[in-house]
Amino acid sequence: MTTPLQKQIRYAAVAFIAGAALASGIGALARTDAMSGWHHGMTLDGTQSPAEVSAHVDRMLKHFYVEIDASDAQKAQIEPLVKQAVSDLMPLHSQLHAAHAQVVNALTQTTIDRDSLEAARVQHLQLAEQGSKRLVQLIADVGDVLTPAQRTTLAARMQHMHGMPHS
Repeated sequence: MTTPLQKQIRYAAVAFIAGAALASGIGALARTDAMSGWHHGMTLDGTQSPAEVSAHVDRMLKHFYVEIDASDAQKAQIEPLVKQAVSDLMPLHSQLHAAHAQVVNALTQTTIDRDSLEAARVQHLQLAEQGSKRLVQLIADVGDVLTPAQRTTLAARMQHMHGMPHS
């Protein structure tokens, strides 16, 4: 049986991962049916160079712009918003990997270090909170640039991608 705390941790981790995915070029939102996944061949494991991340963001933004039929003026406004969010979220991604390594290390010790596990849990939640806040800021900032019709298209696409019924 899953406890409420376990559910909260799971949701926080999912929110952080979703935020990182969205911020890395709004990839999850820009995916077309022909693509093999949101990352389209790129995993964010901390080994990518800034140039690789930037190129990935550029590719995902191109898909996103087509999806919402963005004007040139909108593209000029959205690109810096997304690139700043990526810049803000990438350090959180690295910190999340460090917290994960702390959990793995704690589990491999002769005696379980409960304090270390708890510290890693708290760090995961803090990082998820930071990532989630930054993601919401990005969504709101991009939403301000879009027309109501574009936001409706984007919302429908998000619902489709997540298997949710359209409202």
